[in-house]
Amino acid sequence: MNLKSRMPKDFYRLFSSKYLDYYMVFLSAVYEASSQSFSTLGLTENECRSIINEKLAMMKLDWSEEQIDEEGNLLSQSNMAAACLAHFKQWGWVQSDYDEVLNCNVLSFPEYSQLYIELFGKLLSEDDTKERESILAIYSYLYTYSSDEDKNNDILKSALKTSKRLVQLLANMQEGMRSYFDELSKQQEFRGIQEVLVQEINNSDSQRYAILTTTDSFYRYKEAVKELTTQNLTENELRKQRFEAKRSALEPETPLYYRNERAIVLCEEAVDIICQIEREFDNIEKRYNKLIEQKTIFASRAAARIRYILQEGMQEDDRVVELVNLLGRSEKKQEILEELSERMRPTSQFRVVTDNSFYNRRDSQEGTFEPAAVEVKAEEQKEDMDSFILKPLYTKKQLREFMQKNRQDGKFVASRETVHSVEDLEKLFLVWQEMTEYAGETGEIQLGEEITTEEGFRFSALQIEEDRHG
Repeated sequence: MNLKSRMPKDFYRLFSSKYLDYYMVFLSAVYEASSQSFSTLGLTENECRSIINEKLAMMKLDWSEEQIDEEGNLLSQSNMAAACLAHFKQWGWVQSDYDEVLNCNVLSFPEYSQLYIELFGKLLSEDDTKERESILAIYSYLYTYSSDEDKNNDILKSALKTSKRLVQLLANMQEGMRSYFDELSKQQEFRGIQEVLVQEINNSDSQRYAILTTTDSFYRYKEAVKELTTQNLTENELRKQRFEAKRSALEPETPLYYRNERAIVLCEEAVDIICQIEREFDNIEKRYNKLIEQKTIFASRAAARIRYILQEGMQEDDRVVELVNLLGRSEKKQEILEELSERMRPTSQFRVVTDNSFYNRRDSQEGTFEPAAVEVKAEEQKEDMDSFILKPLYTKKQLREFMQKNRQDGKFVASRETVHSVEDLEKLFLVWQEMTEYAGETGEIQLGEEITTEEGFRFSALQIEEDRHG
């Protein structure tokens, strides 16, 4: 019987609940606490309710409005833990068994429930998948196989599985980068571009990208992985030849003969797996290089878009300016203005009236709207073509001074005291862009937690250690 057939009918009711986010947190907390419990018998219902109450106290739930569960019962801070635990047992997420030693009911998680709860933990955690797919892990598997006397093919299968997951990770990062290209092209003001850049820097894909380019540098282990792949292929071919030469000296249908044949089959299987790893590694290299290229293009497009908006502004998208220009070229300008004034009829400037406003009697209108024709200004002298050339906002000298100002113990450190204005945030982005483009040559980059300054600027803590041997 498979696990799917063992799921109760009401198991999926959890996903249709409006309290799904709370249920995920509660189940993950109880599941994690059960593995860390000092009691080997499991967690009691009272202990589970205590864990749920601790998590509930940390979460923001508006109790000013009535909270009703799926059964129509009124929820409160005092009974929500018990109600949630009752739903978990009713829907089959946990099982309750009476334990004679503890003289109370003990809760356990069925196997099908464990799969979902482990997934909940990964979705709720930001650090779970940062180093799961790693080039260093592939290198470790291949090195372990080359040193293993038994030549266990399961080690190679793990290396192949990690290679495929890393290819999928890089593909997902490329798709995510394309979505940021689309968002960047839709922005029409500097603040919107700034928000897109901050989201791209702080998302999980950028954090994984930072790990791949620093502590798990592809170029650091690329040649070593290729050498181990070639070495393992050669060793397996030689082992296969030795077993084939030994076959003629063994008597057929004996244990030694079958053992020798099994060894030949394992050598052929190992060669096939290593060839697949080699193909996956070539795919990793292509996607890795493409991702670095996408990052560089994205940064350059964002910088060019910022410079364009700062120089040209928003005039081409201002509908009021378009209306004024149309009126200036129209022969019936006065008639249009008169008809517009008849339809709009504004009397005074808009004022916000609240409960705290003072009462004033309105005796007469403060004034009436009298439209006037727009004066035609002389055409400005055409600018030279040099004025349309996009120039960098900051010189390299200014960026070096900014890095020197925020240097600590020979490292560039971006902390809460680094950014106090939009200019500081732009300089920090340009420094990150330049160091990311030459990552692996100029030093190592480490991203930290998200920082929000008193001025409202949000960015990730950054630490750059320059390569002193380069």
